[in-house]
This record gives sequence, structure tokens and C-alpha cells, in this order.
Amino acid sequence: MRPRSALAARLLASAALVGVLALSVAGCKTTSDDITGSIAAPNAPRSDADWRSALEVWGGRYRENPNDPDVAIAYARALRATDQRAQAVAVLEQATIRNPQNMPLLGAYGRALAEAGAYDEALDVLTRAHTPDNPDWRILNAQGAVLDQLGRHTEAQSHYSAALKIMPDEPSVLSNLGLSYALTKDLRRAEATLRQAMAQPDAAPKVRQNLALVVGLQGRFAEAEQIARADLPQGEAAANVAYLRQMLAQRSQWAKKGGRPYVPAPDAGT
Repeated sequence: MRPRSALAARLLASAALVGVLALSVAGCKTTSDDITGSIAAPNAPRSDADWRSALEVWGGRYRENPNDPDVAIAYARALRATDQRAQAVAVLEQATIRNPQNMPLLGAYGRALAEAGAYDEALDVLTRAHTPDNPDWRILNAQGAVLDQLGRHTEAQSHYSAALKIMPDEPSVLSNLGLSYALTKDLRRAEATLRQAMAQPDAAPKVRQNLALVVGLQGRFAEAEQIARADLPQGEAAANVAYLRQMLAQRSQWAKKGGRPYVPAPDAGT
């Protein structure tokens, strides 16, 4: 993982992350339920205990039937949520060998590779996870996040725009697009895009954190802290502010080295 993404692992491993960046599942993972196919997880686990329980359940089902792609996807998701990313990649790799044409499985494998930092391989897999005549906005969003990780921001933004044509105002895509603008130092455009994301009723908590960070990067620290605290319980608000200050401090260190603004990497989803 690149240095600029190390501190933002709670975003990239995103439950927080697309729960916070994210592409997470819960806690330090994304909260979006991006699984397509027959396992859509409307009642997905949220707490660490829930994920450990899910891991046991799906692990047992996977051992009974490793050829079932839906079971492999659910098991890998639980592995990722419990920070067993390399094992998640291994499970999905074997599953794709057994089911090479399964699009949801390829999508899950590509996201897992991205989360593990294997960006070139992730991009190759994600390209095979949908077709030009039937594009999947979730895959386009994940491809954009990987392209941003590779420094190919113009291409990434093109993928986000394509995803938004399919799913207008989707907050997870808008959030990634805003972060992409921030990575190219276009902070005003980043702020406008993140405000648009936060205005959506189903915006994930990470969107607020990303907006607060971009506002803080412009030197408006009091406003940034206000955004981080707004309408949240005291404990969650304090955690957001602590995270914001930590990210801005890291940004200052990078600025001294002549680097670009320190922002979380866009989220490839779960």
C-alpha cells in the first residue's frame, strides 16, 4: 500500500469506509452492500461480533461447498471485514477458477485485490466483471478507485462519470469522484462534489468525513470540525474530529515534502 493510503486504511478497508475510503463493511470497512447476485445482504452484519459470527457461518458453508460462487462471495466479504484480506483474495481466486464467467464473483475478486493493493491485477479482473453493452455502475466505480490508486486520475473520473450516467447522484460514486478531484488538487470542485454526495439521503458516514477533510485542506478548520460533528452523538463526533485532525496533520507532513494533498484513496467498495 502506498504511504499516502496507509493512515486512511480505515477508509479503504472502508466500515466504515463506502462506509469510511471506499470501497467498507463495518467498523473500518465500507457500509455499502455492493454484493450483486443472489446474496444481496439487506441484513448484513455491522458489529465486529456480527462479522465474526458471519465468518464462522459462511466459512462452514464454504468448506461444505467451495464451488458455490455466492457462498465464496459471502465468505470472502466476512474475511475482508475481519481484516483477513489475503485469505479473502485466495478464496475468490479459487472461486473464479471454478466459475470463470461469473460476473458478480469477478467483481468481488477485483475489489478484494484492490483492497489488498494489487491494483494492476484488480483492474484486469474488474474489466472482465461486466461488458460494454451491459455496464455495472458498481464495477465502474471500483475501476475508477483503482485507476486513482494508480495515479490515472483523468481515466478514473471518466469511469465515475460513466457510473453516474447509470446511477445519477449515487453518493458512493460522488464521494469517490470528489476524492479524485482532491487528489488532483482541485479542492473547490472536490468540495462541491462531496456536498452533492452528502445531500443524498442514503449517503454513508464516510461522505461526511471526506467532505470535512476537503474543507480542512482548504484551511477552513473550524468549518471542517463543524461538519465532522454535525448531528452526531458525542462519541462519534469526537472520533470524527480526531480522525480529521490526524489526517490534516499527515497532510502537513506531506506538504513539507512537496507532495500532493493528503486525502484518502477512493473506495473500491465491498
